[in-house]
Amino acid sequence: MKVLIAIDSFKGSLTSLEAAESFEYGVKKIYPDAEVIKVSLADGGEGTVEALVTDSCGEIVELEVNDPLMRKIKSFYGILGDKKTAIIEMAAASGLPLLAVGERNPMETSTFGTGELIKDAIKKGCREFIIGIGGSATNDCGIGMLNALGYRFLDKDNKELKPIGKNLIEIKKIDDSKKIIELEECNFLIACDVDNPLYGPRGAAEVYSRQKGASEEMVKELELGIKSFSNIMKDILEKDVTMIAGSGAAGGLGGGFLGFLNAELKSGIEIIVESIKLKEKMTGVDLVITGEGRIDFQTIMGKTPVGVSKIAKSLGIPVIAVAGSVGEDSEEVHKYGIDAVFSIMNSPISLKEAMIKENAKKMMEKSAMEIMRVIKVFKGE
Repeated sequence: MKVLIAIDSFKGSLTSLEAAESFEYGVKKIYPDAEVIKVSLADGGEGTVEALVTDSCGEIVELEVNDPLMRKIKSFYGILGDKKTAIIEMAAASGLPLLAVGERNPMETSTFGTGELIKDAIKKGCREFIIGIGGSATNDCGIGMLNALGYRFLDKDNKELKPIGKNLIEIKKIDDSKKIIELEECNFLIACDVDNPLYGPRGAAEVYSRQKGASEEMVKELELGIKSFSNIMKDILEKDVTMIAGSGAAGGLGGGFLGFLNAELKSGIEIIVESIKLKEKMTGVDLVITGEGRIDFQTIMGKTPVGVSKIAKSLGIPVIAVAGSVGEDSEEVHKYGIDAVFSIMNSPISLKEAMIKENAKKMMEKSAMEIMRVIKVFKGE
């Protein structure tokens, strides 16, 4: 039997690789001679750098950058085995979890640190970029990121503005005379799993800024700022990214990438499975195992399990998914190629206990054993 295991991380508990290894142990106890292929996966959010670096035998680069409030922190990104492709999670420098609840304020936060990660990767020779933009603490349309790359944003008196959300409305001019020259050689592929436009009822400020600490008054101010900056982009760059799906992602960072860096926005899991050549790895496979921390109706919205199952089903391979918990609304996933879903929790246990790494590993292994026993029965072995 040949089994491919491609499970997303169980956030706060198991990495993608740890989940796959634990499942493999269970498989081997029932099918000692089984050929097991383990694939590290993520959908563009947390764990993407680790997954792609692991798969390509690349390296993790650690460095000091500015957090959303411009304080020095230790951050990281990955360089793939090809030495020219950088993998960046913007949340590693500009993410909401980097701020205490009382510090969250999208009027004052900046994506500058994300730009510093990109700048460092360019210095190290990278020209291809895959960037996950989920989990931001910002609403600056990417001006912080662009500022770190050499762009300057000026007010009506030609005074340089601090690249934060509240200053979007003050921007009247853009100076690119000091931008990093190598940007012209770079290609940016942005992992984005939302389709929000830049502004409006479904835009960056209206939909996401409250969870980043914005009051109702701030939401209105940020909306006006984004509209104003969008018009500036139209006038100066001669580009209108306002209604492009995903331009409102990460507080308008998607729009900043589209307008200034000619980026392409694409589903995170699609980017990942193409990058690691998942379809080719499924050649000759008898069974695919996938999963994530929780499987429910949201799983069909660009999450790892469905991204994996679509490929497996195109090849006629059965798919079983495992999860820490399974929602009552999980039935939808069966329409997307997942044949069966199992929770690895098989006895009463608190969430805190379940998320302890060693407990999660044991539960994963045990579930793998029981799944493989069922398969063995139906194979008549």
